[in-house]
Amino acid sequence: MDLFNPEINETTNLLPKDGTVNYYGKLFSREESNHYLELLLNTIEWKNDEAIIFGKLILTKRKVAWYGDSGFEYTYSNTTKKALPWTKELLELKAVIEQETGETFNSCLLNLYHSGDEGMAWHSDAEKDLKKNGAIGSVSFGAERKFAFKHKETKETVSLILEHGSLLVMKDTTQTHWLHRLPPTKTTSKPRVNLTFRTIVE
Repeated sequence: MDLFNPEINETTNLLPKDGTVNYYGKLFSREESNHYLELLLNTIEWKNDEAIIFGKLILTKRKVAWYGDSGFEYTYSNTTKKALPWTKELLELKAVIEQETGETFNSCLLNLYHSGDEGMAWHSDAEKDLKKNGAIGSVSFGAERKFAFKHKETKETVSLILEHGSLLVMKDTTQTHWLHRLPPTKTTSKPRVNLTFRTIVE
């Protein structure tokens, strides 16, 4: 099911069952969004993501960065990252997202997709380091991209377009029952920066 309904707001649950996903739309003006995109592209300590698959180290084209309240360690795809201290801009964005959602976050995983050729395969964010059923606030700057959910059992799908300067929140049992992905696309060659604000349990 594709969701292109202007009636959707942050109180609408985009999932039919087994989880909660709310789309807040554009939280930032075009000027603010362009400003943050430029800053994030140039000030974040981007590194190619690493995954160990069948014992082999794979480097992705997509780049990532991991920031937090303290040097949290976060393990996924069999590799461990240590959080860098927050930048001024990340703290500004965190404050806005916390105020909008009423949630609190202590870390942020950032992804840089250089063009539509780069995406993310089906997965769920259910690592043991993350607060169980906690909220994940996903902020997008740059190219508008399709984002999709798939139910783990029924294979039912839901998708929407994430806009420049927008916020999507996944919470409750979403990660238990649903996978999500960012499919590659030929429709854009522009970069996209995605920030996922999370809560790590120490």
